[in-house]
Amino acid sequence: MAGTLRVDHGVTSGTFSLDGQTFDVDNNVWVVGDDDECVVIDAPHSVDDILAVVGERTVKAIVCTHAHDDHVRVAPALRERVGAPIMLHPDDKPVWSLTHGDPDDPDNTEGYLWDLDLADGFDIPVAGTTLKVIHTPGHAPGAVCLYAADLGCVFTGDTLFNGGPGATGRSFSDEDVIKASIRSRLFALPPETVVHTGHGEDTVLHIEMERSKDW
Repeated sequence: MAGTLRVDHGVTSGTFSLDGQTFDVDNNVWVVGDDDECVVIDAPHSVDDILAVVGERTVKAIVCTHAHDDHVRVAPALRERVGAPIMLHPDDKPVWSLTHGDPDDPDNTEGYLWDLDLADGFDIPVAGTTLKVIHTPGHAPGAVCLYAADLGCVFTGDTLFNGGPGATGRSFSDEDVIKASIRSRLFALPPETVVHTGHGEDTVLHIEMERSKDW
């Protein structure tokens, strides 16, 4: 028996760097699956911290909600450890390149590329269910959220937090776009959907819908 479909959670600490500034951050580690297999959402800071959440399970995919360095820094190293493909929306190529080099550069010989392009509506199978990709640009051009209908939750990366939209104002981000993404794509999901964020505490969509009246 594979056991019950579930979400496992950990927290790992490190830094986030962009536009010449570096900040200390705690990132959530989200793992979706059963006792046999799982999908890892984002790859922040520490492979060992991620694998502590995974346990002995087979990792089917490393799915990146976006390509800021605190979400993809150890993705290639994690891929080497577990043999799973890295998935990223191709619109985040310029952001990925800041950490892992330009995929089109012939001198980029380390193999620091992602393996599969995500697209809006793409289904990622795991443990008898699927994670549906929702393209939600704004925090980053290729930002995506992952909706797990069977679990009643959505993994929002840095698009939507407990308290409102993710940060904008830095390179590759746009405040109007992120708000439009949240309103048109995330708020179209069932209002009781639990929101698992890239940083900080969970929230629920109907709470953030009410809060959105102030932004």
